[in-house]
Amino acid sequence: MQPPAAPLTAVPVRDFAGVFARVQPHMAALDIFLHAQLEAFEPEIREMADYCIDTSGKRIRPALVFFSGWQNEATVLPALVQVAAVVELVHLATLVHDDIMDEAALRRSRPTAAKKYGPEAAVLLGDALFAHALHLAARFPTTEVCAAVSDSTRKVCAGEIVQTLRRRSTAITRADYDRVIDLKTAELFRVSCALGARLGGYGDAFVADAARFGRSLGIAYQIYDDLADFFGREVRIGKTLGTDLASGKLTLPLFLLRERLPVAERSNLEAELEGRQPAQLARRLAEMGEFSIFEAVRDEIESELVLAEAALAKHPRLPPSEHLGALPQALRAQIGALR
Repeated sequence: MQPPAAPLTAVPVRDFAGVFARVQPHMAALDIFLHAQLEAFEPEIREMADYCIDTSGKRIRPALVFFSGWQNEATVLPALVQVAAVVELVHLATLVHDDIMDEAALRRSRPTAAKKYGPEAAVLLGDALFAHALHLAARFPTTEVCAAVSDSTRKVCAGEIVQTLRRRSTAITRADYDRVIDLKTAELFRVSCALGARLGGYGDAFVADAARFGRSLGIAYQIYDDLADFFGREVRIGKTLGTDLASGKLTLPLFLLRERLPVAERSNLEAELEGRQPAQLARRLAEMGEFSIFEAVRDEIESELVLAEAALAKHPRLPPSEHLGALPQALRAQIGALR
């Protein structure tokens, strides 16, 4: 049976932190649950796992679980906490692996696991986090959760593999880029919303639309993250900036810049992406301003956010819709803050 509709109340829309204030009891329960999982790790690697399981990240995917299965502010369903832990552990594993590939030094304003423990140990730490996520998923009484998480984890890994193999390549199409972000980011957003709605007791129609919402929000968020790699401030977003250009990762801001540059300068940019010339970040940032790349990427993000909002439009009175619906506005606010 679906929970009764709740009256709509105002949700502060400053950024994700403002929206997530409504889910603090859920996040507190998640933090307790995650730290309790450390006992399941071998003593030799518990400190390493604990280093990854911190409270300073935004934890967007768990929030999507909680909002999609929302009952009310006082009700924290144990099943939602457990599946939120599953998707967070999968996400943490991908971050560990991402930072190895990007040779990034900072994550959440701290040294990355690769920087702290070395890339060889870090890649295995990521594997251990993946494994424990699937262990938790298998503990649900239904096989639906484990099947969905396993499928999504494979897709996330496939997206990371494809992106890694195409690093330093400029023979990449926009369709290639879209496919990678659909796999590596949007898929985990999608399954977070779908499983949250399912475990929250909602019907098939809302589960499907929540999944559509999550996918579009995930695409928008990854494009925002690619934009922040150039236009963010390291002290604000807590990670190394400029890694996409330096590591030869052709993202949407670079795609659009390449399209608009004169032929000679386009060749220089491609040489930087391919590693044949040193990356000229300051120069590329100036060109992005000259060719209105920020505005063009922002418009692409907006198109996905409109699709996300449309997916919720059929369920205006369901308890999750208010909270999920605040997230596109929060992302718009964060894009504005980049400026």
